[in-house]
Amino acid sequence: MKPRLLLVDDDPLISESLAFVLAPDFDVVAAGDRAAAIAALRDMPGKPDLALIDLGLPPSAHLPNEGFKLIGDLLAHAPEVRIVVLTGQNEESNARRARALGAADLVPKPCEPSDLRALLQRVLHASSLAVLNGQGEEARALVGESPPMRKLRSQIDLYASSAFPALIEGESGAGKERVAFSLHHLSPRSREPFLALNCAAISPSLVEPTLFGYAKGAFTGAVQSKAGYFEDAAGGTLFLDEIGELPVDLQAKLLRVLENGEYQRVGETQTRVSRARIVAATNRDLRQEIRLGRFRADLYHRLSVFTIAVPPLRDLGEDKLRLLEHFRKMFSERAGTQPFRLDEGAGARWLAYPFPGNVRELRNIVIRLNTKFAGYTVTEADLEAELAPAEPAPSATGDRLSTARAELASGRPFSLEAALRAVEATYLDAAIEAAQGNMSQAARLLGISRSTLYSRLEAAGRAGAKLGPPDAPDANAAPGPGN
Repeated sequence: MKPRLLLVDDDPLISESLAFVLAPDFDVVAAGDRAAAIAALRDMPGKPDLALIDLGLPPSAHLPNEGFKLIGDLLAHAPEVRIVVLTGQNEESNARRARALGAADLVPKPCEPSDLRALLQRVLHASSLAVLNGQGEEARALVGESPPMRKLRSQIDLYASSAFPALIEGESGAGKERVAFSLHHLSPRSREPFLALNCAAISPSLVEPTLFGYAKGAFTGAVQSKAGYFEDAAGGTLFLDEIGELPVDLQAKLLRVLENGEYQRVGETQTRVSRARIVAATNRDLRQEIRLGRFRADLYHRLSVFTIAVPPLRDLGEDKLRLLEHFRKMFSERAGTQPFRLDEGAGARWLAYPFPGNVRELRNIVIRLNTKFAGYTVTEADLEAELAPAEPAPSATGDRLSTARAELASGRPFSLEAALRAVEATYLDAAIEAAQGNMSQAARLLGISRSTLYSRLEAAGRAGAKLGPPDAPDANAAPGPGN
């Protein structure tokens, strides 16, 4: 069978041309926007091997925001998919940021068909190596000797033998599944199954039958009875990744299993009992989700008997070099090539780089460097081309957005009218202060007339409060008829 390729581009001409060019080598599924891509992903009989996506997608085709979100969605639904980004000549910084989020590589527009096919084949080959490397327990090892990693290991050692649920928190790409596997591997359940389910990766309507199983005839397409993850996990560990994506109505049923182990297949009345240990993970703030009404507080407390925080890679210091060596050795041995080396400048840059995509980003960078520079020395300039550009400094707009989000999420009564009046009053006071009480000058600073300024002051309850002395002659004012 040909490898399956998900192609996402909102330009029909580009999409149809690429689908035609790539059809001999790939089973191409095309979509025009993020929603259509996720729908196509859920309808596929299997996960795609590759995704070729444009960053500029509707509804904001001139911005990369939708493309960035799609990368996260794809990795949530199909963690092993290799993503290649289509980029214009002036989008290098965006493409580099896309790689930090988890994209495997980029290809410029326009691109020769032979070059595109060759790049996709290289990425696919690297993907097959990654799958091979992911089969052994050594690939799931927790690499690092920094204080945060030693603390993480001590928590795992302490909680592994318990039968109670555990909640793993951490940023995307930080290695939460590795922590879950370590809990299982070091527990008395290690000879039992370890099953992982990404709650964001399946349609909400399929979550219940996937978790609990279903009886024959329970719904259209249920031609035979099937066990769910709880049953298949037996006495092992069931890892529920992205637990914050679980629909609220399913949260109550999961709570019941956590309380007494009981559940029912969809379409059955027979009660079954699960012996599996539940380990959940999230990159969301579940306390915030509770305040917003999107996650049950009782389920959170059941899941978080033990809470493990996975540190971000930027806090791990020299572990960045240990991870580099770990993945470099792994992929060069599998590919049968000599490992690349970092020169002094590149090594210093590697240690200084914050890795916003965490271990997933580091792993992808090693794969690309191993492909391009096998047996050679990588300079700082070579490495810089693989790294995401620095994040821009927070803007005043960003600060205001953060403040607004916090206020709206606090649960306290909120009035938009009152908030707008407060902002207006602040600017009125600031303009009058800047103009040293000269009302004509204050009005000009605000871009309104003097009479409008007085009206706004009166409406804001500021009438007479900050009027100051009568207007002094304004040196910048235009001469009047009598001057």
